[in-house]
Amino acid sequence: MSKGPLSVAEALSRILDGAEALGAERVSISEAHGRVLATPLAAGHTQPPFDASAMDGYAVRGADVENTPTRLRVIGESAAGRGFRGRVGDGEAVRIFTGAPLPEGGDTIVIQENTTREGNEVVIGPGELDPSYIRKRGFDFKEGQTLLEAGRMLNAREIMLAASMGHGVLSVRRRPRISLLATGDELVLPGTPPGPDQIVCSNPFGIAAMIAGAGGAAHFAGVARDTRESLNAKLDAVRDADIVVTIGGASVGDHDLVGPVLADRGMKLDFWKIAMRPGKPLMFGTLGGQRVMGLPGNPVSSMICARVFLVPLIRRLLGVTDRGFAARSAILTADMPANGPRQHYARAILDSADGRETVRPVTSQDSSLIAALARSNALIVQPPNAQKSLAGTTVEVLLLDF
Repeated sequence: MSKGPLSVAEALSRILDGAEALGAERVSISEAHGRVLATPLAAGHTQPPFDASAMDGYAVRGADVENTPTRLRVIGESAAGRGFRGRVGDGEAVRIFTGAPLPEGGDTIVIQENTTREGNEVVIGPGELDPSYIRKRGFDFKEGQTLLEAGRMLNAREIMLAASMGHGVLSVRRRPRISLLATGDELVLPGTPPGPDQIVCSNPFGIAAMIAGAGGAAHFAGVARDTRESLNAKLDAVRDADIVVTIGGASVGDHDLVGPVLADRGMKLDFWKIAMRPGKPLMFGTLGGQRVMGLPGNPVSSMICARVFLVPLIRRLLGVTDRGFAARSAILTADMPANGPRQHYARAILDSADGRETVRPVTSQDSSLIAALARSNALIVQPPNAQKSLAGTTVEVLLLDF
């Protein structure tokens, strides 16, 4: 175990060490949003499966409409799901609708606006004959073509693509099971009026939402009181979790029992102090096959530590390959004072303007201000002992808004 505060980079490296993607499970496509593909996804068919009309109009032979106006005989109709089974011949046309198969012999679509129907004939007037009015077979994708790689967290657009490729069931990574255990005699649940020495327990609910956004499955195990018996009872109930996250009680005060109780249960402690602010008292270790992360009790500190350390661990266990949660750069729009010896995560508002991303710190960085954190959608990362940063400087940011 490390005795002194670790750098953020070293702590994160230790947390991620040995973490590998969890096993796969099969889910219905209707339940696959936000899940991570375990295997590449290839198209089960060609799309569109035939040359199709992109417009309402008439399918004709190009040779018959080189000179307009001209009159053609209408020999049938092609609609979506009910294609015309005959062949378009010399001087003939087939009424066609958007999405319908282009009939054999036809190679041109004349849009409806450029025609006049007269009984069983159609008069083709002047107008553009655009090749894009026909969507060629395989215009979107071809059978066997891999369109979604393993490691992608599926969004709504990709779900639609997977469905159009013919997949009703997908192989996805199992979500990491994360149990959240708050600690402290002072805590009451939201909706319960706090007593004179109590506060509302908010941390687990914000962290659970963050876990869900990152792709994990959160379970709130409740509030353990400041007794060994209560802590042990709660820990007994979360034996099936991949990660146990305790909140509060992991420092070295007389009432901070989380560390000693976990040690008695056989936890191998790796570290419990990080050179960061807010969030110095962060604990990490292993208990059998479980990873245990002890977050600070301060709500802002716990949320920031969860973003910096827990989210990357979840993504590693999911085998995610995209970098949507990684640090990015933005232009600072207000001066920031010099930083001290601990890496600072300043609450900030990230915005986009004129094709570039800008960021400004919120007015107060006091770690007790939950409302200020709620207004923020990013964290500005200030390295240890960084000099004063002036407006216009490029800084590193982490997204909070997910």
